[in-house]
Amino acid sequence: MAHREILFILSSHEDMIDTDTKTGIWLGEFTDPYYAFVDAGYRVTLASPKGGVPPIDPLSKLTEHLAVSNKRFLKDEEAQRAFASTEKLETMAPARFDAVFIPGGHGPLWDLANDASVAAILTHCVHESKIIGAVCHGPAALFAVERNIFGFLRGKRLTAFSNLEEGMVLRNKHVPFLLETRLREHEADISLSKVPFMSYTVVDENIVTGQNPLSALATAKEVITLLQKNYVSVL
Repeated sequence: MAHREILFILSSHEDMIDTDTKTGIWLGEFTDPYYAFVDAGYRVTLASPKGGVPPIDPLSKLTEHLAVSNKRFLKDEEAQRAFASTEKLETMAPARFDAVFIPGGHGPLWDLANDASVAAILTHCVHESKIIGAVCHGPAALFAVERNIFGFLRGKRLTAFSNLEEGMVLRNKHVPFLLETRLREHEADISLSKVPFMSYTVVDENIVTGQNPLSALATAKEVITLLQKNYVSVL
């Protein structure tokens, strides 16, 4: 199979409301999918609103959160270089890419949900039936599509970090909005796992969403499955 192109959209935002605690990308939500795509033969490009080094949520770097993929990333000089020099989203030509993947961490609630470049890239994906994968708070980026397609989220079958999970991590008072609540306000058809912090994914045509950090790898695998189906269908 020829190299296929995946664009990772990473948040550039690290500050939270009424706290000195920092946020950004949840590391495992980047590393698990990143290596799933790389190991499957895909070429990954990393981009963010500001370019350069994206912030990493400090909690996601603690020992108890060090997934195998995190340890691999820390030893992977090529991946480290790419992460340290993400390209600016505004320079990305969405036609290059077969799919877009958006990791979570709380950062996307601030920047990706309102970013014009995110809107342009994801709107292109929607019009061209390309695959969008998003995990945890990553689905907040889908709000940007509403800038171009009014009512886009209405009836979309999605999952995302739940209000219950937000309360359990004690960050529900430090975010600009609760993602589950905002998605429901946009009339998305939200489905959640019966038990919080269990892996859970939802596929709605070309959109794949995962509920929480433990869903990151499963979300990437669902995206790869769709990509492979599309690849076979055009042969």
